[in-house]
Amino acid sequence: MTVVGIGADGWAGMPGGSRAVLRDAEVLIGGPRQLDLLPPECAGERVGWPSPLRPAVPGLIAAHTGRRIAVLASGDPMFYGIGRTLTEVLGPVRVLPHPSSVSHACARLGWPVEDTEVVTLVGRPAARLAAALHDGRRLLVLSADAATPAEVAALLRDRGFGPSRMRVLEQLGGPGEHTTAAATADDWAHPPGDPLNLVAVECRRAPGTERLGAVPGLPDTAYEHDGQLTKRHVRAVTLGVLAPAPGELLWDVGGGSGSIAVEWMRTHPSCRAVSVERDPVRAERIGRNAARLGVPGLRVVTGSAPGALAELPPPDAVFIGGGLTAPGLLDTCWAALPPGGRLVANTVTLESEAVLADACRRRGGELVRLAVSHAVPVGGFTGWRQAMPVTQWAVQKDA
Repeated sequence: MTVVGIGADGWAGMPGGSRAVLRDAEVLIGGPRQLDLLPPECAGERVGWPSPLRPAVPGLIAAHTGRRIAVLASGDPMFYGIGRTLTEVLGPVRVLPHPSSVSHACARLGWPVEDTEVVTLVGRPAARLAAALHDGRRLLVLSADAATPAEVAALLRDRGFGPSRMRVLEQLGGPGEHTTAAATADDWAHPPGDPLNLVAVECRRAPGTERLGAVPGLPDTAYEHDGQLTKRHVRAVTLGVLAPAPGELLWDVGGGSGSIAVEWMRTHPSCRAVSVERDPVRAERIGRNAARLGVPGLRVVTGSAPGALAELPPPDAVFIGGGLTAPGLLDTCWAALPPGGRLVANTVTLESEAVLADACRRRGGELVRLAVSHAVPVGGFTGWRQAMPVTQWAVQKDA
């Protein structure tokens, strides 16, 4: 089997090696749009992808065992394409890439590829774009369809980035290539165009819009909450100790407003988190905060720990922000961690502090007390008002 990339320019834009594979193939698998780009000289049996695609792959390939198979993919098959699915399901396959739409777009715009962030909205919610919004950044948004540019403009306005300049690039590399005139998200009035498009965004934050940085410790005002919120300075310390790395999964136990899980996921697009919260009102609020701050993939589980943890996938790290006195909670979280996994627990109560002191004695790790004071008016002067001190236990499980 060979996976062959094809662009909007179709057969005419393909190199000789890719053409030879397609001519020789006994089975041609792809979407209707890709298959329609092939000339009659590609005489193999044409097979469209079923839906849902991923679970059907093994059976589809097995049905053509012993035949020469060519799979068609848009652009570079290994860039948000079918190539990834095939290699994950079947193992390594031969891939003949074509320039991706991102390469074409950067060439047209004069943007260095390495300095341009790519966000795909194909099969994903538009809310995930919010995590990439930083003043002065250039983004390329891979569109799901013709309606995506208007969705992007609406999200930019809603998140305080209405002055951002947008352009839509359609049918890149093909005879029908077209780029819309630039307009701000505030003024976006272009009607839907070709469904094969991507959106170029030059991010500009509107005056008065709260600045959200790229590291943990977002302003408390960035969250909707009822007071159950790990405050900004403690949150920054907590994420520093949790030390998220790409691809890792966090259990956020006693989610409150979801701030720890949200900022864990914002550190890298591949970071994952599950927030467990027993209060259904707070659980819904966690979902809203996650969508607002660009990580709509945060999974929220409504239930009490440790019972609600039973069916969760194994974590790389655990944060416990509440419920430490619940029987068996700490031991359940510890048992779920793999060697090298991290556990961090915060509390402000004496009862939970005693639980952490005992756990530190048994498991090791480090106990830290975090105290934060804020300057406040005292009559005509200024003094310090101390927030409740937070006791934190942090430990890594030995190999």
